[in-house]
Amino acid sequence: MSCLRLLTAGGGSMMSGEQEPRSYYVGVDVGTGSVRAALVDQRGVLLAFADQPIKKWEPQFNHHEQSSADIWAACCVVTKNLRETCWDKAGHFFDLPDFLSWKATGVTARSLCSLVCKWTYSAEKGWDDSFWEMIGLEDFVADNYNKIGNQVLPPGTSLGSGLTPEAAKELGLPTGVPVAVSLIDAHAGGLGVIGADVRGHGLVCEGQPVTSRLAVICGTSSCHMGISTDPIFVPGVWGPYFSAMVPGFWLNEGGQSVTGKLIDHLVQGHPAFPELQAKATARCQSIYAYLNSHLDLIKKAQSVGFLTVDLHVWPDFHGNRSPLADLTLKGMVTGLKLSQDLDDLAILYLATVQAIAFGTRFIIEAMEAAGHSISTLFLCGGLSKNPLFVQMHADITGMSVVLSQEVESVLVGAAILGACASGDFTSVQEAMARMSKVGKVVFPRLEDKKYYDKKYQVFLKLVEHQKEYSAIMSGD
Repeated sequence: MSCLRLLTAGGGSMMSGEQEPRSYYVGVDVGTGSVRAALVDQRGVLLAFADQPIKKWEPQFNHHEQSSADIWAACCVVTKNLRETCWDKAGHFFDLPDFLSWKATGVTARSLCSLVCKWTYSAEKGWDDSFWEMIGLEDFVADNYNKIGNQVLPPGTSLGSGLTPEAAKELGLPTGVPVAVSLIDAHAGGLGVIGADVRGHGLVCEGQPVTSRLAVICGTSSCHMGISTDPIFVPGVWGPYFSAMVPGFWLNEGGQSVTGKLIDHLVQGHPAFPELQAKATARCQSIYAYLNSHLDLIKKAQSVGFLTVDLHVWPDFHGNRSPLADLTLKGMVTGLKLSQDLDDLAILYLATVQAIAFGTRFIIEAMEAAGHSISTLFLCGGLSKNPLFVQMHADITGMSVVLSQEVESVLVGAAILGACASGDFTSVQEAMARMSKVGKVVFPRLEDKKYYDKKYQVFLKLVEHQKEYSAIMSGD
């Protein structure tokens, strides 16, 4: 089964006369005599049908043969036939940010961010005809790539004449309000924090180029955005993408899958979770605020982080995105005990937060080995609201962490684009410096460095051992 998302040109019965995005599905049935395929929408309505006979051979009486290669060829024929009947009606294929800007302005221009980071567009060379021909989508090349974008603009550029009368009415805004070329949400978060004026805060990055900063957008998953004046290729880290976040700079994008979700998963799956919920509710606290205060209660003379001296977590329960780029990796926990009380839950939570911070350190080391020079972290997103998460990132990386004055940095980043489109600023960089504000700075507790260096050695051993176990089990 395959899925495509499209916008029909000129309405048509398939879209009930509306221009709106909808998902469609291809079902393929291989029978004895033919291959059949249908295009079905989200309501289960069959919109198009195609079939193709399958060849049969009878080398001798009562012996029948078919060719798997011929069956595959028939599958390709019927799928292409379907594409040529719901597919040819598609006017444009959009990523969501570009679809929204089209709805607002009527302009089909695409964001350089969307096409470079999510498609195969090169900021220097444009589209590659041979790629689309190789995968059987050569019709995208037609009309100078009209369906997927032949006008590509950097984020913050003003689109057309601004809001159309229809969009302005629906949004409750004046017609003609400038609309900026968009960014992917995580990239908007990076834009919203990385350019803040840090003077007077005692930070290492004061007086250093913006390339010394790493934006970490941490929520359900985490993205690590580092920029450079020249392209840097980092194994296991996406990019480099030119002008994909900050115009004129190359972007490398590291990431950790399901970080916030991992914390939820381990906390909510613990036997002491109902007790935690009840106690947090009684105090009118979130469960994580309660856990943070509970850790302060049970710590001894040393810092909270030392509670995990015998408990270690490898956080890739859903595979590793960076810097190993290994989707087969699994999570690991070592140091479990038979007790299952609230203390154990709190310490497991702490070890998980630390593991995510060690993952950030792992990504930073890979980026620096390839040529980046990073001195300061700029955090935003839901997890950045958790003081323990922030402090562990500072302590484990040995770097100061800057938090924005405005918590919703993704929205600030989006507003920076709008400010540029309005003409109030001459560049994205100027708008970043004026609109991004430092709210709080968290410094690393350097006295704990030796402890975290040891835990980091264990962290790296965990994945090394996991690979050894896999090799043993897959061997003869």
